[in-house]
Amino acid sequence: MNDAILSRRQFLGQSTQAASAATLASVGLLGLSGAAQAAVSDYKALVCVFLSGGNDGANMVVPLDPVRQAQYARLRGPAGLALSGTGLTPARYSPLMTAPAAGSQSFAFHAALAPIDRWYGQGKVAVLLNIGSLRRPLTKAEYLAGGKAPGELFSHPDQQVQVQSGLGAGSATGWGGRLMDVLGGARALDAVAVGTAGQFVQGASTLANLLPESGGVALNGFNLWPQADGTERMKALQKVLATNTGNRLSNAANQSLADGIALANTLKTATAAPLGTTFPSTSLGAQLKTTAQLIAAHAKLGPGRQVYHVTLGGFDTHGGQAWQHGDLLAQLSAAVDAFQTTLTTTGLDRSVTLFTASEFGRTLSPNASGTDHGWGSTSLVVGGAVKGGLYGEFPDFTLGGPDDASGRGVWIPRLGFQQSGATLGRWFGVSASALSTQVFPGELDLFPRQDLGFMG
Repeated sequence: MNDAILSRRQFLGQSTQAASAATLASVGLLGLSGAAQAAVSDYKALVCVFLSGGNDGANMVVPLDPVRQAQYARLRGPAGLALSGTGLTPARYSPLMTAPAAGSQSFAFHAALAPIDRWYGQGKVAVLLNIGSLRRPLTKAEYLAGGKAPGELFSHPDQQVQVQSGLGAGSATGWGGRLMDVLGGARALDAVAVGTAGQFVQGASTLANLLPESGGVALNGFNLWPQADGTERMKALQKVLATNTGNRLSNAANQSLADGIALANTLKTATAAPLGTTFPSTSLGAQLKTTAQLIAAHAKLGPGRQVYHVTLGGFDTHGGQAWQHGDLLAQLSAAVDAFQTTLTTTGLDRSVTLFTASEFGRTLSPNASGTDHGWGSTSLVVGGAVKGGLYGEFPDFTLGGPDDASGRGVWIPRLGFQQSGATLGRWFGVSASALSTQVFPGELDLFPRQDLGFMG
């Protein structure tokens, strides 16, 4: 493993949570306090795969009913963006069945999502249709009247904050971090962003850790020398850090670095453990491999909760979408497939749930060879505890119709991230009252349906 090299100052910055817990040594570096053990009786983890840039949900999952299919082909066909034939997986139905029935919705995945389609066939994938940033349920008339939609729609940074915070009004914390705040975890790595920082895992009292894709960190100057010299240098540093300087601030800084070094050693051991699954050699593949290794290490320690954030960028497809979007979905599918295979073979598939999110969808009506910023999109939820199927409804594909905010196929979401987050939060072990008052305050109670039913 090639560890990232950090300066002393950088290392302190990335070891914030370890520094805040001087009791790590007494409970074991990754152990749980008695209070946290009392809160939960098993191990579970949530993994957010953020599709940065605005994922085109209309080409991720394509409806096959005659009316929408005709509208889709007419609008996207001339730009070369309409999928058909080998560009799609075989037809699927919801609820899960092999043939259509009254009331079922037929659809197909983008062909690049064939591995995801296989997991759907096993009942382990939920497809959330027309989901997006909302403050409350919203009709087109209410949207046009103004004042009830989230602010700064179609803005990448603003809607990323809304989606990761789980609140249409936005927040400085993420809903995954707030789940951990409620449960009161005490592990050094309760909340982890791998590769790229993610607001989803940042709570008020839960401090997120940022790790490189490899999962390993090391101090500059300690692995560039011969082993004997490097070992002696580390021993000398640890002796200095253990010395009482008589200054509380200096002692706290030394404890911070000492805890960080111990944490780095544990990370190195955890991320060196073989998984028995080959992950793709992509950025997302590396991020999910590190996530799987850390989950495997933590699950062995007994009851606890963790939240993770990983990122796949490049979804701002204003041009060249036909090839670019397919390539991104292939990367997503291959990495998630390896991750889910690992969890299944290690018996953790019912303990870990992965979901995708993106700041917004894209317009059904193309702009030359791409699409513009939209609103409602499609999210996937994957795991052994998932009740597979289609949740929600495809929007009416009529431009200017009841679901279109702009006349270009900008779908007003019918599902809010508060609803999907609350569904996952209940599975995670957070009470309905805490979800309403602490995790999604002021907004969740505005949705009549707070559990979408996709978790077993």
